[in-house]
Amino acid sequence: MTRAGAGEVVIAGGGPAGMVLALLLARQGVPVTVLEAARDFNRAFRGDTLHPATLELMAQLGLVDALLALPHTRAGAARFITPTRIQTLANFAHLRSPYPYLAVMSQTRFLEFLHAELQRYPWASVEFGARVQALLGVPGGPVTGVRYQQDGQLHERQATLTVGADGRFSQVRAVSGLTLQVLSPGQDVLWFSLPRRASDPHGSIDLHVSHGHCLVTTDHGERWQVGFSLPKGGYAAAKQAGLDPIKATLTRTLPWLTDRLHLLTEWSQLRLLSVEVSRLRRWYRPGLLMIGDAAHVISPIGGLGINMAIQDAVAVANRLIVPLQRGTVRTRDLAAVQRRRAWQIAVLQAQQVVEEHEVVSVMGEPQAVHVPMLLLRLIHRIPGLYRIPAYVTAYGLKPERLRSSLTRVQEPVLSSS
Repeated sequence: MTRAGAGEVVIAGGGPAGMVLALLLARQGVPVTVLEAARDFNRAFRGDTLHPATLELMAQLGLVDALLALPHTRAGAARFITPTRIQTLANFAHLRSPYPYLAVMSQTRFLEFLHAELQRYPWASVEFGARVQALLGVPGGPVTGVRYQQDGQLHERQATLTVGADGRFSQVRAVSGLTLQVLSPGQDVLWFSLPRRASDPHGSIDLHVSHGHCLVTTDHGERWQVGFSLPKGGYAAAKQAGLDPIKATLTRTLPWLTDRLHLLTEWSQLRLLSVEVSRLRRWYRPGLLMIGDAAHVISPIGGLGINMAIQDAVAVANRLIVPLQRGTVRTRDLAAVQRRRAWQIAVLQAQQVVEEHEVVSVMGEPQAVHVPMLLLRLIHRIPGLYRIPAYVTAYGLKPERLRSSLTRVQEPVLSSS
């Protein structure tokens, strides 16, 4: 059964961008299939912050109370910590929002929540273990769907629109012919968890810079998620050196974690995230649109990746639901999505490149005071400006608000197909 006249959408990637977009489309009666390469939604050491923009979107959909009933913690601030100072990067308490904080929730839990909502619509589905192999269509012509492998078999799925939302290592991007521009090689990050004690610090997400390393600590309630930076390409050397140098750095930088470092016993407890800042020059081809990390890889600094990916999904829904309901999407509609989103992504990525250079310089000179930090201190001291860093983190430069006409569930007129 499909919505009469509606064009089907295939979304490659069941991450936050793909699942939010699928739900927004399904609620408006657009047939949608999500192809997720993994067998489930288990995401080891992925971004786990839900920003005020996302929580306000969930409120528009009438889902925020159920979402926030799930286990989570709340970060009221983000801080930059060196051996000589603690600088607040963003204080979310000043936001004019019903949700003046970052909700720290397992991404697995968030995706499972979205999946449960999506299952309410018989014209929507998620196919697990479905790995995209190629795009369908005449060479040089519009994309008309995807070829994917599932359980050792090749399948084809036709679509009016194919959306690549399959992350920073996007297979759809790899076979699309679209050009990726690398803006900064970034750093590599090792992620791991340690138990949280009641006496530990709480209430913020902290970026610690000390002893030649950058560490990020995020409070998950029962555990800490810790990010440990490495020089780009330094993973092999770090693995060869083993856990002792990492434990030594943690002891010097985060002494309150020392009493549980003995729980780090195997290298397999660490996960590598390779970080860069890059974006596609063009996000689309006829019949194909890229969003989220598949279109623009954002550094974990500032926690903007999930926020921007979900706002991409909102922008797609606002622009394309009506054309999809009519059964056709023009290339100029896809171009309009990029025009709306690309300038903001470009500015935020430029900001992140500066921030990465700042972090590297502070790592090398922990006692120095650098220009971006001086500007940040000045912003926090001038009335009216201190809200800016928190606002940008929470919303980006110009937040995407779901059109009011799309907040109500549309019961589709169904026809057999």
